[in-house]
Amino acid sequence: MEIDIKSLEPKQIYKLMTSIIVPRPIAWVSTVSRDGIYNLAPFSYFAGISSDPPLLLISVGSKETKEKKDTWQNIEDTGEFVVNIVTKDTLEKMNITALPFDKEVDEFEKAGLTPVPSSIVKAPRVKESPVNIECKRFEIIQIGKMGIILGEVLKVHVKEDILNEKGYVDTTKLEIIGRLGGANYCLVSKENTFELRRPDKR
Repeated sequence: MEIDIKSLEPKQIYKLMTSIIVPRPIAWVSTVSRDGIYNLAPFSYFAGISSDPPLLLISVGSKETKEKKDTWQNIEDTGEFVVNIVTKDTLEKMNITALPFDKEVDEFEKAGLTPVPSSIVKAPRVKESPVNIECKRFEIIQIGKMGIILGEVLKVHVKEDILNEKGYVDTTKLEIIGRLGGANYCLVSKENTFELRRPDKR
């Protein structure tokens, strides 16, 4: 079957792409507004794109009213945000923060999560997440209704019990959640991962 992308509506294209580009890590982004209101929302168009400088990317859409989503607006206004990692233990609470709350609503409070101070940025970290990445805005590129946000990584907080002997994160201990198409997710755990080393050049 061949699918002509030009014959599809944007919503259909979104559903097709998100069912193919899987699994996707989830950036659970915490920000604070100019009025001091905490915001927390998940985004699965998310990737690390450079290590020198250390940059990551999240793609944030617009509201149905065509206004920028609170995450986008807050990053534009303050220049700061934190990416928190979603795990099996935080999945249900992450799902609550995906709801389209009004900008005056504190999603930490709604989801029963604990905001804790970051070291550098004003945006809070999610205490319940084992990994928090403090970022400052590097650049925002607007493409149609989407904001492509590049963030420079300033500091990473990692719970010690998920580190390996080399000081890196042992991903098999994270029980990290990945996004699939529609309402489907996947769990990365020790039982469903495997190791594959690169072959020697011959």
